Amino acid sequence: MFAEQISIFIENKEGRLAEVTAILRDANVNIRALSLADTTDFGVLRLIVNDNETAEKALKKEGFTVGKTQVLAVEVKNEPGGLNSILDPLCENDVNVEYMYAFANPQCKNAIMIFRFDDYDKALKILAQKNIKVISSQELCNL
Repeated sequence: MFAEQISIFIENKEGRLAEVTAILRDANVNIRALSLADTTDFGVLRLIVNDNETAEKALKKEGFTVGKTQVLAVEVKNEPGGLNSILDPLCENDVNVEYMYAFANPQCKNAIMIFRFDDYDKALKILAQKNIKVISSQELCNL
């Protein structure tokens, strides 16, 4: 059920993001979703890509620190309140969303959001009870 996300730690300076994306381009890795969080000195670039192993190898070869994290890809109805239909039951059951970001998916009528939760077991149980679709890593690669 989990999707795998890679996280790259980058200096917060001009050109570093372009350097990362060029490395991935040259390795023929497609970025499907991303989130960038920054501080004064560094940033954390979180990515869903089509080939984690190739991405990790190419980035590490160029000296970047790369981590892997399990996340959930969740289908969100493309309608007013669609996101709340997911967030409300999680909140009611004390599941914290540590972060989330959108996944580009032109082939689907609904949106896909990438979530990191503080309690995956509880989140998965709630999502299943509410018949909310969780998209597997393999399904993400095929979109």
